[in-house]
Amino acid sequence: MSLEWPARSGSLAWSNPLAWWWGLLTLVSGANIAVWFLLYRQLQEPPTGSLGSTSSIGLMLQLCAAYVFGCAFRSCLPRSDVQRICLFDTWLSSVVVGRSVATVAEICFAAQWMIILRQLGTMTGADTTLNAAWVIVPLILIAEGFSWYAVLTTNYLGNAIENSIWAVAFFIVGIGLCRLLPEFDGPVRVVLAVAIIGIAGYLAFLMSMDIPMYLTRWRAGVAGGSKPLRPLEGLRDASTRWVVTHDLAAWKDEIAWMSLYFSAAVWASLALCVCCSLEHHLPHYRAEANALAVVTARSAEVDAQPVQHARCAPLPLVARGWGWGC
Repeated sequence: MSLEWPARSGSLAWSNPLAWWWGLLTLVSGANIAVWFLLYRQLQEPPTGSLGSTSSIGLMLQLCAAYVFGCAFRSCLPRSDVQRICLFDTWLSSVVVGRSVATVAEICFAAQWMIILRQLGTMTGADTTLNAAWVIVPLILIAEGFSWYAVLTTNYLGNAIENSIWAVAFFIVGIGLCRLLPEFDGPVRVVLAVAIIGIAGYLAFLMSMDIPMYLTRWRAGVAGGSKPLRPLEGLRDASTRWVVTHDLAAWKDEIAWMSLYFSAAVWASLALCVCCSLEHHLPHYRAEANALAVVTARSAEVDAQPVQHARCAPLPLVARGWGWGC
């Protein structure tokens, strides 16, 4: 039995809603790339005296580039791994190529979070945040392993486990950020709160839509008697088979997560670069620094008040003269 499925050719007409969706993804990706180049120009040389080193900001920009350009590639050539479907008939739409790009991009995204959490945890001495920083990349590496298992075997259970691990990883990130809330005041605390709310929304999406979708597909496959491919068999299948389809029904379950993934997640990656570059400003917003400033100001006010001298009272006569004291 051949594993090769002939790809159906045909242009993507603008009368098809998928064409508008693809056009929007491409437009957003182009804007994201433009923002990355702007950040690269502005942030590659931090201000003189900055606590943020050139190497750390440069590394963040490189990791961000891998994610931004990886997501742009996948936006221009959308595909769904296990189904082997894509919009355009080209070898670049093969699952092996797309999944390899996604793997590198997602590990780089996780590394960005590790750097930021370690930076903030070290600054505040928050062990919870530091522990979260060291955990996230290993978890994402495990998640990528299950993603490849799903791709090679066409078993959706791997996708369900992969996304469950992503949920655990970002739940831990959220805990690390919550630990930082009492450490900062002002706009930094607001940014932390926004990040925590965003992570909560991401977790809600995973638990209510994404993971249940893959579990439903897995159960349907089991009920239908579908047998997983062997890994080597699946590797050949993923390398040589892609099915071009412009049927909205085939893509309707992919549109939601792809749209969020290629937009909001990329914006988060770009924002992490900005946060890294502002490291030298963050100590000014430390809660303990503000409290110390208030105490210092009050002390200065007390010192500035005029001293009220008490009237001196006479002391009793002593054996050798008069004594006056206050």
